[in-house]
Amino acid sequence: MSILDTWSRNETLPEQYKTMNVNDMEQRVREIKESMGEKLLILGHHYQKEEVYQFADFAGDSLELAQIAAKNRKAETIVFCGVHFMAETADILTEKDQVVILPDMRAGCSMADMANMEQTRRAWTELMHLFGDTIIPLTYVNSTADIKAFVGEHAGVTVTSSNAKKMVQWAFEQKERILFLPDQHLGRNTAYDLGIPLTQMAIWDPIGHKLEALCPLEDIKVILWKGHCSVHENFTLQNVHDIRKTDPEMNVIVHPECHHEVVAISDYAGSTKYIIDTINKADPGTAWAIGTEMNLVNRIKQNHPDKTILSLNPHMCPCLTMNRIDLPHLLWALENVEQGKITNQITVDKKTSHEAIRALERMLQHI
Repeated sequence: MSILDTWSRNETLPEQYKTMNVNDMEQRVREIKESMGEKLLILGHHYQKEEVYQFADFAGDSLELAQIAAKNRKAETIVFCGVHFMAETADILTEKDQVVILPDMRAGCSMADMANMEQTRRAWTELMHLFGDTIIPLTYVNSTADIKAFVGEHAGVTVTSSNAKKMVQWAFEQKERILFLPDQHLGRNTAYDLGIPLTQMAIWDPIGHKLEALCPLEDIKVILWKGHCSVHENFTLQNVHDIRKTDPEMNVIVHPECHHEVVAISDYAGSTKYIIDTINKADPGTAWAIGTEMNLVNRIKQNHPDKTILSLNPHMCPCLTMNRIDLPHLLWALENVEQGKITNQITVDKKTSHEAIRALERMLQHI
């Protein structure tokens, strides 16, 4: 579902929540959580604002939270503080009688919206014409349920930033080539780490409906969808050079959604969990420039006063769509649940869920 489709289903936040005192809102959230007990589950992605994150029963990355939701059979309502595709995955993996709510339907993902079904089916037809039955599709979990379903339908698999290398290796055991949606940077960085040269990677441009390649067709091993994360694309080579110049001893750690050139000259690169774990294990007194979302960087900084922590890009802003979920929207969603009213429910139809879960299960079998 596109951002425009999502916004069209969004109910407007009532005026009363826009003027409430923060302390009063926080107290009401605590009261509702206590009164509902195990019937309510609040999940918070690492990129959420602190005003929301503080109330999460569990925090984690997108797939980790969806798996937590899938294992929970006691919660009647799951409030997912993240973005739309994450709540979709939770709905796919949970039971029919469990309700998944996204407090603000405007919380989409620009990366996920860079690959829609019409574009993907057109691309697949053209790629089959060019390469025959030699390609297996993979999609980052940061994609819509429709794209996950397409991948599941074509014997493909979902991947996370943590297990991408393992899943790409698996994919090459199935077919000669891979199509990697929708983030070109994670696909490129992963394939390169596995020894595939950049010259054997092509880019599929879904807007121009064309393949951009630097080698003969028969030499192409990886077809990268021309998509990206709007946050991680803003970390640049110049950012790294500036850090090296001002503090040569500072460690640079980045997410693999960053440009290949940035990842290549950083000291460390890995998933959100990898970044958190690496800094948790780091010695006191060490210094870290982190190339990922600003809310997470600030939280890491707060949790590690014994270390120097800063953003690799000093002008970085938090993820705009993640920040749609705020305390007023969270309280509104919870008060509606308390009153038996469901607002901004996320549902994935049966057919889409069936195909999408095939792609997810293929991945889960290997992690």
